[in-house]
Amino acid sequence: MSNDKAATPGNFIRTIIDADRQANRNDGRVATRFPPEPNGYLHIGHAKSICLNFGIARDYQGTCNLRFDDTNPHKENIEYVEAIKEDIRWLGYDWGGRLFFASDYFEPLYELACELIRNGRAYVCDLTAEQIREFRGTLTEAGRDSPYRDRPIEENLDLFARMRAGEFEDGARVLRARIDMGSPNMNLRDPTLYRIRHGVIHHQTGEEWCIYPMYDFTHPVSDALEGITHSICTLEFEDHRPLYDWVLDNVSVPCHPQQIEFSRLNLQYTVMSKRKLTQLVEDGHVEGWDDPRMPTLAGMRRRGFTPASIRDFCERIGVTKSENSVEMGMLEYSIREDLNAHAARRMGVIHPLKVVILNYPEDRVEQLPAANHPQDESMGQRELPFTRELYIDREDFREEAPRKFKRLVSGGEVRLRNAYVIRCEEVIKDVDGNVIELHCSYDSATLGANPEGRKVKGVIHWVSAPYGLEAEVRLYDRLFTHASPDTARDGKDYREYLNPDSLRTVTRCIVEPSLADARPGDQFQFEREGYFCIDTRLSGGTSLVFNRTVTLRDSWAKIEQQQQV
Repeated sequence: MSNDKAATPGNFIRTIIDADRQANRNDGRVATRFPPEPNGYLHIGHAKSICLNFGIARDYQGTCNLRFDDTNPHKENIEYVEAIKEDIRWLGYDWGGRLFFASDYFEPLYELACELIRNGRAYVCDLTAEQIREFRGTLTEAGRDSPYRDRPIEENLDLFARMRAGEFEDGARVLRARIDMGSPNMNLRDPTLYRIRHGVIHHQTGEEWCIYPMYDFTHPVSDALEGITHSICTLEFEDHRPLYDWVLDNVSVPCHPQQIEFSRLNLQYTVMSKRKLTQLVEDGHVEGWDDPRMPTLAGMRRRGFTPASIRDFCERIGVTKSENSVEMGMLEYSIREDLNAHAARRMGVIHPLKVVILNYPEDRVEQLPAANHPQDESMGQRELPFTRELYIDREDFREEAPRKFKRLVSGGEVRLRNAYVIRCEEVIKDVDGNVIELHCSYDSATLGANPEGRKVKGVIHWVSAPYGLEAEVRLYDRLFTHASPDTARDGKDYREYLNPDSLRTVTRCIVEPSLADARPGDQFQFEREGYFCIDTRLSGGTSLVFNRTVTLRDSWAKIEQQQQV
């Protein structure tokens, strides 16, 4: 990746940072952080935040911390921690030893909460969660003071210490900030700072704690303790910024970071909610967090997306404060551009139809040279065995076809890629009338050239029958049939829009023999079929399973255009 800041498009966040540096705020330092909660795998929306935070730190010669917001142990575990670290490294970023957990600050957070109590800024409340919601009021009505709001400071300190000691049951008491129950901002109506959680083992602190701080208290304090200068988050936290500032203004911390919000990524034909993604996994609608249909980085990696393509996509969509929905075609464009430049070309027949070249010697095998990439000679060549029996794709043959069909027809000619021109002489069918084999002839004078006067409509791919390798191919489509499944206004649950054809598995495909040496994760363009990678979970030994990363063209754009006509 380039370290040239000038090569990175500007945005309003960089404008703010430039102004801060010009005014020598924070002594010119730039320190950001990426703070995921380890309650699931990262998705493409997180990639936007990763690229933004780590990219800003890189371009301003600053730092970016990786800090896990691990304050909800009921939903978190070490599997997610390790998966998140792997995803960030895969994207091409490194936290350089600056790995932190919010749980690292449980002790100072507790002491700062006590400081708020001593200063009359926090109190222990015995209202139930339902009563707290009731007392909170509405957007048009002010809230009501809790009957415990004016507890003496010493009593609050004693109760809070006993909460920590485990004397009270879950939900019996909480610690709340004492701010303003009449504030038009609901987040300032005495928000909860601590709650009791028994019976969980935290992946970092074990059973040491039974009270856990809330995000709105933990996050600003963690930022300040780490010396963060610009706390960049998504727009849903904009209304939380006054609380972020209130916390930092009322506790003893070394600095006051600036919170800046940007719009989150909403990608069409998928969902970005971790809760909903978790439901898809737990309900068996997908094969796991790394299912190639999922918008998770693990799923996209397994499907064949590259780190460069995702970084390019995040750069293309930009950083704004405007909520929008990004077309899936933009993401697919980025991966096509990257793989078109870097993926080696191979031939694979997804729907095999046998071809017998009658005038080609039965015992003859020619090794025909083929470029690994048509525009990159440095990628070299490989050899393709040409034999009497071949496979072509069933879609490349018609007994009768319209004039625009530029492939093989009965009695017609077509060129085999990197090989000869063949003519279909006879069509062999089974008892039900299905085409099962083609008998053809070849012109030995057409190898590597097209003799003057010879008109051949098209070029098709092929694989030698005796030397081809059997493989499984998994063809992926949109996970949902609706562009915005979780915001559709027809009353349906988002799962009702799951696409029943999001995965089609073809179990007997034939690929060229050079792929015998390919390894899981390797990526190729199957000529005329799309970009594929070898599945990292299902391939191994003699088993070859290919995932189609993306088609050669955006077929969905054509479908949508047709539907609009």
